[in-house]
Order: sequence, then structure tokens, then C-alpha cells
Amino acid sequence: MPLSLPSRFWTRWPLREALAQEGVSPVRKRLARLVRALVLGALLWATAADSDVRGWVVPLGVAGVLAAGVAFWALFRTSLRRLLWPSVALLLLLEAGAFGFHEAGLTVPSVVLWCACAVTALERLPLAAAVPCTAAALVGYALLTNDGLWATALTTAGLALAGYTLRLDAEARGNAHRLLAQERAARAAEAEARAAEAESAALAERGRIAREIHDVLAHSLSAQLVHLEAARLLIQRSPDLEGSRAEVLERVTAARKMAREGLDGTREALSALRGEMPPVEEFLRELAASEGARLDVAGERRTLPPEAGLAVRRVAQEALTNVRKHAPGARVELRLEYAADQIGLRVRDSGGQGAPGELADSGSGYGLRGMRERAELLGGTLESGPDEEGFVVWLRVPA
Repeated sequence: MPLSLPSRFWTRWPLREALAQEGVSPVRKRLARLVRALVLGALLWATAADSDVRGWVVPLGVAGVLAAGVAFWALFRTSLRRLLWPSVALLLLLEAGAFGFHEAGLTVPSVVLWCACAVTALERLPLAAAVPCTAAALVGYALLTNDGLWATALTTAGLALAGYTLRLDAEARGNAHRLLAQERAARAAEAEARAAEAESAALAERGRIAREIHDVLAHSLSAQLVHLEAARLLIQRSPDLEGSRAEVLERVTAARKMAREGLDGTREALSALRGEMPPVEEFLRELAASEGARLDVAGERRTLPPEAGLAVRRVAQEALTNVRKHAPGARVELRLEYAADQIGLRVRDSGGQGAPGELADSGSGYGLRGMRERAELLGGTLESGPDEEGFVVWLRVPA
């Protein structure tokens, strides 16, 4: 099977992270700078102390070494910015400088410059430009040195291998740095998502507690207000209270009962928030007995999730409160149905024979609408309306 190279293999630049040496430890970076400074110093010393050159060649050689250092610094900057033609021009200028050093008799700077150009081109340029530049540097080195055939061949092969190895090493570091940055970004996004989810859960919990406060206290407190207001009016109109004592006592007793129910409901809500609720059937039986209603249970009994059980309790309380408000004296039937994947509660009244009770205008304005929202939040439904016998409220929630 023929070896297939990736698309853009020859024209692709090394990763920007590799060119910028991202992911390299600070110690390694400082060591690399120190090595470059030592090489530059050694080249300056070798140029100044070369016994084969005299006169004006020495200061020109020193200036040429310094200029080559500046050119290499510029090459690193242009290749980092991925400017191809300026980078190639700088490399060719450096290789021409190496040839000039050789012609001036400065062998050490010329050899070092050819080798550095060969390695740097492979390390920092696209291969389509790096290979010709490296080949030119290695050919110049091979033709103008006198190290012998085998030594020259091994040196050129080693330089080419070293340049490509440095390229691969830099690419590996760049890939590792990029993956690490992506992983950090993913973790940050995940943390942000978890924070948003936690905030959403907190808002949902606040909404649930708000519903509990309303469902437990709204009808109880509003009923208390009605009875206490009636008692206040009776006391105001009858200072001696002789003819109204029984009615005042009845009002205060009813308000006391409502206060007790509100307190019991508050305790029950707190128990629900702690997960300490009594069984739903037990609660419904007590509620039906206190209201004179009948309770039927169908299906196989089982423990309900806290949210579903709480929804059944609140809908039953709200439905019976509405009966007291709007249909006093009506016959009420409760039916609790255990289905395979849900729980249902149906509250039906036969319709009151008299006028609406005194609590008809005491509601807070939420009532069954709040119950419907509670059911929908759990993925269930709440239906209410008249039927052939009276008025029915039907709750179904997953359980």
C-alpha cells in the first residue's frame, strides 16, 4: 500500500505554539538563551583571535558575526509571524554571509552559519521552502569544507536529521500545549455549565419553597383575616357583646382553627423539604375525615417520590378549600389512583346547594393555577372544570 502524505504536508507551517516555544519550561528557555549567547561569544572570540586573518578583515568579521546574530533574531520573528518570503530572504542572506566568511578565511563562523541555517530552516519553515534552503546550506558546507568525503556526508546527514527532529519535537510540544489549552477551556466551560446548572437548581428550589409558602399559608391566613375582620366588626357594632357573643366566639374559634391548620401545614412543608413526610394515604384519610369527604384508593400501593406526594397533598388541600369557599355543604369524593408510571388524584364535589361561603373572596388569586404549574413542573397535568355531577379536579403526575 503506497504511503500517502497528509494534504498541505509541504506547505503547512509548524504550529504557532511550536514556533513560540509555548509549553517549554522557563528553565529550558533560559538555558537556550544562554547557549545562544555562548555561541555568539565564541564566534566573536574565534573571529578576533583567528591567526589566519589580519587587518581590516578582523573588525569586518566581528561586525559580520553581530549582523548574523541580528539576522537570526529577525528570522525567528518573521517565521513566528509566518511571513514566508521575508524568512526565506533572511535565510538566503545568512547563507550568503556564510559564503562571505569562507571567502574571508573565517572558517569557524562560516561552518557554524551554514549548519545553523540548515537546522533552522527545517525547524521553522514549511517543508516546501525549508528543504531547498537546507539543501543550499548543506551543499555550501559540503563543497567548501575539507573534512573528507565520509565526514562531510555524515555531518550533512546528521544536520538534516537534527533539523527535522527538532521540528517534530517542537510540533509535539505545540500539540501538547494546544491540547492542554483546549482541555483547560473545556474544563472552564464545564465548570461554568455546572455553576449555571447549580444556579438554575437554586432558582428552582426557591420557586418550590415559594410555592410551598403560598400553598400552605395563603388560604389559611386569608381565611383567618375573614373571620377576624368579622369579629372586629361585631365588636365595633356591639360594644356590650351580649347579643353577639356566640357569633364572635364562633369567628375567633374558626380563626384559631385556621391558624392551627396553617401551622400544621407549615410544619408539614418543612418535613417535606427534609424528606420526612408521612404516607400520602394517611394524610388523605385524615384530611377527608376532617372535611367529611369520602376517600377511595385504587391500584397497588407504593411509596411515592417526595415531589409527587407533595403535589397530591397540596392539590387535595386546595380542592377542598375551594369546595368550602364556593360550594359549602357539597358532598366530596376523593379517589387516589396508583398507575404503572403515575399517580392520580381526583376530587369531585356534588355542587353546593347554598350561596358561596364567606371564604369565596378570600383567596390569594393563585389557587388551582398554582397547582397546575406545580403539576407541569413535574411533567404532569391538572385538569379542572364542571361535570355532570358538580365540579371535578383531576391531577396526574409521574411517579
